[in-house]
Amino acid sequence: MRFKEDRLLSLNNDVANATDTGSIVTSDSPDTTSEALLARILTSLDEDKAEDVVQIDLRGKTSIGDYMVICTGRSSRQVTAIAEKLIERLKAEFGRGAKVEGKETGDWVLVDTGDVILHIFRPEVREFYQLEKMWVPGGAA
Repeated sequence: MRFKEDRLLSLNNDVANATDTGSIVTSDSPDTTSEALLARILTSLDEDKAEDVVQIDLRGKTSIGDYMVICTGRSSRQVTAIAEKLIERLKAEFGRGAKVEGKETGDWVLVDTGDVILHIFRPEVREFYQLEKMWVPGGAA
């Protein structure tokens, strides 16, 4: 019993430090499916007024994750805010952190939850990279 308590305390400390260190923390809960995580991410993006949201199913295509989501924020400030609010919500609701890259500049922020990879772009940067064309067949995005 003591081992479980120590492990839980260790996991809680890791979750608490995830945002500060940028490390990936995943939940041991079997209830957190990639579909539930995707649904919460899409809801969060809608709440924060993200634009042009594209959801890409990666299952069977790659092992980097189950889903990829690409969206646009109108400004660097909004791009950063979308990422920060999402990380807070995932931590509060699922007990999991995420690896985040690019938050300092706000042009392109990558949020990697393990199962779902989220790219948040400013409009000009998204147009330049056209990331969805690499993953969606025939330009269906």
